[in-house]
Amino acid sequence: MKSTDYKKMKIDPLAITRNPSDFDKETNNIYQSVAVMSKRSNQISIELKDEFMERSQEFAQVADNLEEVFENREQIELAKYFEQLPKPTVLAINEFETGEIYFREPDSTEIVNVNKKS
Repeated sequence: MKSTDYKKMKIDPLAITRNPSDFDKETNNIYQSVAVMSKRSNQISIELKDEFMERSQEFAQVADNLEEVFENREQIELAKYFEQLPKPTVLAINEFETGEIYFREPDSTEIVNVNKKS
């Protein structure tokens, strides 16, 4: 699975006020749009969590004394990197607005591509 470098994406990490009626232009149903963005947000969250766990495994140390805490500069830098990333919800909304998300309804074989470039 290819990991996307979300840090290089030009996304404002802060939440901004949006017009809800803008989300139903492609799907004709705002609730369906929100459900699509929610599912994509969950996927991004899982992807980021897996990446963090994979990268933090190299710092795992087996110690007999649990009170002993080792501070590692790389661990701190890794934590700062993931803290500075935009939230998964903001990333999903950005993908929806730029047409990078596609979805299909379970009852249908038609794939709907939310693509504003066409």
